[in-house]
Amino acid sequence: MIEHAFRGSKKYWSWLLFLALIILAGFYFYMRQFSYGLGITGMSRNVSWGLYIAQFTFIVGVAASAVMVVLPYYLHDYKAFGKITILGEFLAISSVIMCMLFVFVDLGQPFRVLNIFLYPTFHSLMFWDVVALTGYLVLNVVITRVTLAAERNSIPPPKWIRPIIIISIPWAISIHTVTAFLFAGLAGRPFWLTAVLAPRFLASAFSAGPALLLLLCLLLRRLTNFDAGEEAIKKLGLIITYAMCVNVFLILMEFFTTFYSHIPEDAAHMQYLYFGLDGKARLAPWMWTSAILAIVSLAILLVPRARRNHRTLIVACIAVFLSIWIDKGLGLVITGFIPSPFGKVIQYWPTLPETLIAAGIWAIGVFFITIFYKMALSIRSELEA
Repeated sequence: MIEHAFRGSKKYWSWLLFLALIILAGFYFYMRQFSYGLGITGMSRNVSWGLYIAQFTFIVGVAASAVMVVLPYYLHDYKAFGKITILGEFLAISSVIMCMLFVFVDLGQPFRVLNIFLYPTFHSLMFWDVVALTGYLVLNVVITRVTLAAERNSIPPPKWIRPIIIISIPWAISIHTVTAFLFAGLAGRPFWLTAVLAPRFLASAFSAGPALLLLLCLLLRRLTNFDAGEEAIKKLGLIITYAMCVNVFLILMEFFTTFYSHIPEDAAHMQYLYFGLDGKARLAPWMWTSAILAIVSLAILLVPRARRNHRTLIVACIAVFLSIWIDKGLGLVITGFIPSPFGKVIQYWPTLPETLIAAGIWAIGVFFITIFYKMALSIRSELEA
């Protein structure tokens, strides 16, 4: 099947070359970071998790969102998702690879990651997060390999693969739940110390992930002869609508409990995030942009006619994706450290090398998605021919 990745048009190879250049730029700056240390980044003693862990937190949600097409198709026999299930699983594989790379570059000495396996600590959430991510990656690799091979040979998938698919559904939920527990279990960080953090992570994941998958489906319709089907597009739009409503609802609940309780330690983080604190408000414009994008997306998604229109649906999906990326990929992680437990407001912003390393990892993810989708669509084109 891999041979299909080596066949393509000039546009296909130009796109891969463009991604390769971004990857090389990211690798160059990572080697500088490896030589110099994390001092090349904007992180410090006060803000020890920055852009890398923030991107990891966001992309874990994209990986987990594959369950939103796998569950209806395999458990409820919803045939409309038959064409896009493999795309969701390939998106999950690429996302998990990106997650692992973001954790890898965040480590000052990356080879220390081996200590997780050499000296496992079963009460450590970091250990279980690694187990969840690795297991989810293996499950999706096996599932995609077996189902795509069966489709290529025009035979039903073997019966033993169905239990593995069923296991992958709660496993997908677990990877983002454990990630939320990594934050919510830190008692000294009141911004994360909330029982709704895991549900909020899942709601945002089931919004941003399907939004990205829907955008990819519509992009493939424009660039190739692949058509996900109008029913699948409509159902994905409906899933995004419900999940985004829950996500916004949970954010509003955080506002209420934070400001109505008048607990200074809790309110300080939220105040810095949206309004600034001690004259410092670096993230406030970003968070208000996120809020506006969320409102715009819901204004479109909650109107059936607008949701069924592909042009407005694309706008809504882009707004959902960017809104949640800002919220989780910038605000959520960084603000947990601002202000510090001593009340100091020491701001953080990623440096150029840090940003390019992150861009390189994103390019690796897009590179894998491009190759995986090329394989899947080429096989289906052969079968149709």
